[in-house]
Amino acid sequence: MFNIQGRVKSGLGVIAHSTVTLWAAGPGAPVKLAQTQTQDDGSYTLQGSRPSDDSAVLYLIAKGGQPQGGGDHVENPAIALMATLGTVPPQRVTVNEMTTVASVWTAAQFLKADALSGKALGLRIAAGNVPNLVDLATGGLGPVIQDPLNSSQTATLATFNTLSNVLAGCIARIQSDACSQLFAQATPPGGVAPTDTLMATQNIARNPSNHAAQLFALLAAFYPAPAQARWRPVPFIPYLSFAPTAWTLSLVYSGGGINSPGGIAIDAEGNMWANDNFLVGAQSTIHQDFGGGVSKMAPDGKPISPATTGYRGGGIDGPGFGLAIAADDKVWTGSLGGRTISVLDRKTGKPLSPDTGYNFGGRLGSIQGIISTPGSDIWALDNERDQIIHFPQGDASKGQILGRTENDKPVDGTLQVKKPFHLAIDQSDQIWITNSGSNTVTRFAASNPAKAEQITVGYGPRAIAIDSLGNAWLANTFGHPGLMQKMEVVFGKVKAKMEAVFGSPLSPAESAAKMWIAIYELAVKYRGGDVSLVPAKSSTSQTFDGAKSIVGPWGIAIDGNDNVWVANALGRTVTQLCGARPENCPLGAKTGDRISPAGGYFGGLQIITDVAVDPAGNVWVANNWDMPEEGFKKVPEPALSTRFGANSMVVFFGLAKPVKTPLIGPPPAQ
Repeated sequence: MFNIQGRVKSGLGVIAHSTVTLWAAGPGAPVKLAQTQTQDDGSYTLQGSRPSDDSAVLYLIAKGGQPQGGGDHVENPAIALMATLGTVPPQRVTVNEMTTVASVWTAAQFLKADALSGKALGLRIAAGNVPNLVDLATGGLGPVIQDPLNSSQTATLATFNTLSNVLAGCIARIQSDACSQLFAQATPPGGVAPTDTLMATQNIARNPSNHAAQLFALLAAFYPAPAQARWRPVPFIPYLSFAPTAWTLSLVYSGGGINSPGGIAIDAEGNMWANDNFLVGAQSTIHQDFGGGVSKMAPDGKPISPATTGYRGGGIDGPGFGLAIAADDKVWTGSLGGRTISVLDRKTGKPLSPDTGYNFGGRLGSIQGIISTPGSDIWALDNERDQIIHFPQGDASKGQILGRTENDKPVDGTLQVKKPFHLAIDQSDQIWITNSGSNTVTRFAASNPAKAEQITVGYGPRAIAIDSLGNAWLANTFGHPGLMQKMEVVFGKVKAKMEAVFGSPLSPAESAAKMWIAIYELAVKYRGGDVSLVPAKSSTSQTFDGAKSIVGPWGIAIDGNDNVWVANALGRTVTQLCGARPENCPLGAKTGDRISPAGGYFGGLQIITDVAVDPAGNVWVANNWDMPEEGFKKVPEPALSTRFGANSMVVFFGLAKPVKTPLIGPPPAQ
């Protein structure tokens, strides 16, 4: 049994005689559980039996009613509000603009009008993030959106309030034509105008950059500032002072040992795993660092791994970009500082590899990319020594090194890679490896590595992702023609400066510092970078720069619509490109076109590395660096000596078509 009491209200007053319905959402059509009407004071009570399916997500819809504040106080059929409750209904729920915005943005990929439907995991993830944005009992702000990382470090709080203020203007009919003004700006490209506030809210969430400035202008139209007043008479503060480029909502999550997260991955329960380059609280620099562990967060951002250290042991010491979650619930990662490959148990985080990890008798260098294949093989990349490591069926006792080097010189002439960084496997069981030290990607059949081919792409490719059609997408950190030559010049200047300070020859750590400083200076100065597409079964590539919005790209991900998400490391933004199925893109867009706004999506982002899509369509982004200017120093400023690595993840709600996780091989077509 359930007994829910609460109130339906607007920021400008309660709503009387509104019809309140409790629904249970699952894979099919939602099931009505109870219905009632609000009293004159906006109060309601709902009683009934819980659904037989314990995994069903419950939600409230309030329609119509007479707003008791604001405008004319007569019936407003355009009112449609929502509150997503989760699998266990709370005893008290306020339904208002804030609960509506929170519920719609987190469940944007599962809503159609007032019907919520989708896979159980995705719905639970969406519902679990609602309380971070809003307090369901009071209808006020939730705890996470008000915490120090979000309230003053990003514009999310002001964006959330501004959306709620605009909805309130329509709900209370603060002007007689307030709803028609809102609906005109909330009409999707090529679509029809909404007829209620819930449909309008969904349209904005799914088309966040459409009419962005015009929607912002409604704030001034609905709430003109009185003469001599400093603020607008809005129900929710603070509000935006400047028009956003897109109405996205993102939150910054931290804890669980997260510090300078490199590679990230989403597991079967929607938890996020991250490789931490540095240890929390350590005075790490590019010259001398204290390696971190592996962090784990719940889908709602709550840390699961231990604070400060994360998960350690099994040879983990400063893991890099590679992180793979295998079907047998093992988590594979490779360390930069430890020069080893390690394995953790996905459920407990306990190490399964030896204390030294798997290091092949000390023959490994710094490990970057690592994947698990649909056939259960594990492939990893030695970025430092140009080597490829293969564990057939994930059996460490059968591990072998391919493309070996000795004394930094190649041994096997048939399979050569240059600073291999990331890898992927396609539907034809072909392995793709990005060569970050060149402008090529290596491709070979997993069963025959000796027969490899080199395909020309942009310069400095980092991450690679395969879409459901077998196309390969690569993030080229430099990319643009001519930057390779400019890079060599910058490398030379940085080397000369460092040799003057530290002497010659440079140590391995100093050589690594030289490389990172040059990469940073080059990408910042020339704003280089692009994305390459190698069509399935092709040996040629196409290049896209997102209308100049791609800057120093690092991570790349494919969503359930085959659209492409690019983490612009030095641009501090995320760019979304139309993928190989334009029918899933905005009207008129073609493959490679930028979907995101000109400045990209940027809420809460610093210098970033990886990007991943979860089963609710949330886009997770790793904040890797905070203050590189301190991390590049031999001795940083004491007060800033722990600020080289960033310490957070950023989650953009409901922006992408969901994918099934963990991602083992390419995502299936949706």
